[in-house]
Amino acid sequence: MQALQDPLLQEQEIALYIKREDLLHPEISGNKWRKLKYNLQEAKRLRHHTLLTFGGAYSNHIAATAAAGKAHGFTTIGIIRGEEHLPLNPTLRFSTASGMQLQYISREQYRLKEDPFFLQELSERYAQPYILPEGGTNSLAVKGCTEIVEDIAIGYDYICCASGTGGTAAGIIAGLAGERQVLVFPALKGGDFLQEEIKQLVYEYSGREFSNWRLLTGYHFGGYAKVKPELLAFMQAFQKQHHIPLEPIYTGKMLYGLFDLIRQGYFPKGSRIVAVHTGGLQGNAGFRERLGVEV
Repeated sequence: MQALQDPLLQEQEIALYIKREDLLHPEISGNKWRKLKYNLQEAKRLRHHTLLTFGGAYSNHIAATAAAGKAHGFTTIGIIRGEEHLPLNPTLRFSTASGMQLQYISREQYRLKEDPFFLQELSERYAQPYILPEGGTNSLAVKGCTEIVEDIAIGYDYICCASGTGGTAAGIIAGLAGERQVLVFPALKGGDFLQEEIKQLVYEYSGREFSNWRLLTGYHFGGYAKVKPELLAFMQAFQKQHHIPLEPIYTGKMLYGLFDLIRQGYFPKGSRIVAVHTGGLQGNAGFRERLGVEV
C-alpha cells in the first residue's frame, strides 16, 4: 500500500493510497493473478492438463495465462481474435515463449466465444481443456478478487478500480459486502452495460445485491485501448512524481478520472481513498511498438 503525497490531495484534504497489485508477481500481475488463482486450483482438482482461453492480440489475460500455465505445469492454448500478424507483438511473443499455442480465428467466429456449441467443438478439438472465458472472469475469478479487500489493513472510505469485464469490480463489491463505497471506471466506451454484468457476477457469487457502488463512465478516452494526449501527459507526470508505473488501458484512465473527481470536489474533505493498481504493465511494450508513443 503506497501513500501518495500531492499538492491537490493536501488542498482537498484527501488521503490517497495505491494498492500495488502490480507487484504480486513479475509475470502474472495484478487482477490476473487474483482471477487465475482459484481457476488453476479447480483445473488441477478436475485433472485437466490444458488451459484454453480467449483474448485479443495485446491481452493481459492471454499473457498471464501463458505464464501461469508454464509455472504450474499446464499446456496452454490461446484463441486469438483476428488474423496473425508477423512479427508477433511483445504480448504474443511472450506468450509463445511461455509455451502457449496460438489459434487465430475471425472476429465473426470470436463472437461465439460463449456459445455452448462452439465451446464443445473446442473441447473436442483440444482434448477437453479447462476453458477460461475472455478476461478470465467467472465466479472463481470473483472469489479471487474478493481477497483484494482482505489484504487492506488500513481504514478507508472509498475504493476505486478500473474495469473491462467486471470481474475485479464484482470481487471487490462482494468482498466488502455492502461496506464503504466502490467506484468503478470502465475502460470501454459505452461502459454502462457493466452495470448489469457486475450486478449479475456479484449475485452469482454471493447470492446478494449491493448498492454501495457506482460506475463512472466518462473516462474511457474514446474507447478500449484508445488514448488522448491529456491522458499520456497525466501518466507521465504521475510516474515522474510518484514513481509508480502506469498503463494507458486501465489504471492510467482510472487514476486520471480519480484525480479529476478530486479536483472537482467530489469527495468530502477528510476522505480516505484506496485505488487498486491492477497491473497490466506488460502491455506497455506493445503499446509503444504499435503507436510509437512512450508510456
